[in-house]
Amino acid sequence: LNRHYFALPTNPGEQFFMFCTLAAWLIAKAGHPFEQPQEYDDPNAIISNVLSELRSFGRPVDFPPSKLKAGYGEQVCYVLDCLAEEALKYTGFSWKRPAYPKEELEEEEITEDAAELTLNKLEEDVVEEESDSEENFIDLNVLKAQTYRSDINDTAKQEEILQSTTDAAEWNLEVERVLPQLKVTVRTDNKDWRIHVDQMHQHKDGIESSLKETRGYLDKLHNEISRTLEKINSREKYINNQLEHLIQEYRSAQALLSEAKEQYQEGSGGVTERIKVLSEITEVLERVKQETEEKGSSMTDGAPLVRIKQALTKLKQETIQVDIQIGVIEHTLLQSKLKEKSNMTRDMHATMLPEATVGAY
Repeated sequence: LNRHYFALPTNPGEQFFMFCTLAAWLIAKAGHPFEQPQEYDDPNAIISNVLSELRSFGRPVDFPPSKLKAGYGEQVCYVLDCLAEEALKYTGFSWKRPAYPKEELEEEEITEDAAELTLNKLEEDVVEEESDSEENFIDLNVLKAQTYRSDINDTAKQEEILQSTTDAAEWNLEVERVLPQLKVTVRTDNKDWRIHVDQMHQHKDGIESSLKETRGYLDKLHNEISRTLEKINSREKYINNQLEHLIQEYRSAQALLSEAKEQYQEGSGGVTERIKVLSEITEVLERVKQETEEKGSSMTDGAPLVRIKQALTKLKQETIQVDIQIGVIEHTLLQSKLKEKSNMTRDMHATMLPEATVGAY
């Protein structure tokens, strides 16, 4: 997947399936068991399961689930971002400090001031320039240095050069051999103020020459524009004079239209109030109709009477059962009373017999 796979629409079906698969994998990585969705599963069920898992992580979901069906967009990126953060938290992932490679310090080149150049340095520069260029040239600075050195040598060896022992033919051959190297080039510095002044003069001359040609065209264009503006102003005044009565009629029609709009707004306000009253009255009428229908159905319906008869028969049965239970209880009570009475009489006879026997003794 590329970096912007879920941000731009390419293939909605493929993007939705990849989103579901990736979300299920992230949920499983976060420690919650989640089945991998299949291609023919219900998308609504998959989305609801993913959102429920996202809510279980404590992440807010303030968008409808239909936003995820497209498989791309801000909501899809939000869901994947939250699930990825939860997976990283569960796995204990932590960012480490970046390890930068050690770079070897380059030796600083010692730059010498141009004012402190020696003759040897100038000769080395000349040799390097001659080796780099295709055509060999001699710089003016080198020539100055050489002349300065030759002057010093001349002052020291004036006696040696008073008489020349060189052959003229050999001298001419040497001149022809060295002639290509005697070409002098003057290097111009772009920062020199004289060059800027020359450029300013050249540009000024070019502007003046082009202005002479264009001034005539500009004057013609100005005259034509001024004439057309005068014509437009005159036509405008004529049209305003001709259409003045129509403008007044239009203004009066605008005033009447504004008054009609105000009246319409006032009438529409009254109509809305009456519509509200009518709706309230219709609601009351419907309620009354429902109540009358319920009362009529209850009056003509025999179901309540049947329910009353069934209740009466049930009550009679219950009363009979209660009477039977009362009779049984009374019978048991009478038996208990008779038993107590017989016990009392027996006890009385038992107490009287010992007293008679004691008197006889």
